[in-house]
Amino acid sequence: MAGVPRLVDIHVGSRLRQRRTLLGISQEKLGDAVGLTFQQIQKYERGANRVGASRLYEFSLFLDIPISYFFEEMPDQTAKSRGRRPPASGVSDNKQVELESDPLTRRETLELVRAYYKVTDPRVRKRVFELVKSLAKASG
Repeated sequence: MAGVPRLVDIHVGSRLRQRRTLLGISQEKLGDAVGLTFQQIQKYERGANRVGASRLYEFSLFLDIPISYFFEEMPDQTAKSRGRRPPASGVSDNKQVELESDPLTRRETLELVRAYYKVTDPRVRKRVFELVKSLAKASG
């Protein structure tokens, strides 16, 4: 059972990936900033490796967020696990699939948000927002 990621590690990793992607930072650049390889960053983001306190602190400084960011929006199931390994096989696989299917954690969503905030004119940004809302309403 040593190879089964813990739900908390998967959640922290997904928050790391979300923030990194939102800022447009590659795994390689993040790794260079904290003295890791991009493969190690990948393992953290998947929850395969646990993030220690000092590493979490380094990530929070480089990504300009409080450490609490990594634990925000934690699902009840994850919080109730209290950092323990899942009781049955497949639970962490299901959690990974759930994270990957969540539209808020998709790369496309994060890139869209990043591009949206690059529009400097608030009136234009508001029009883009209204356009996307109307398109969604028309297709739904």
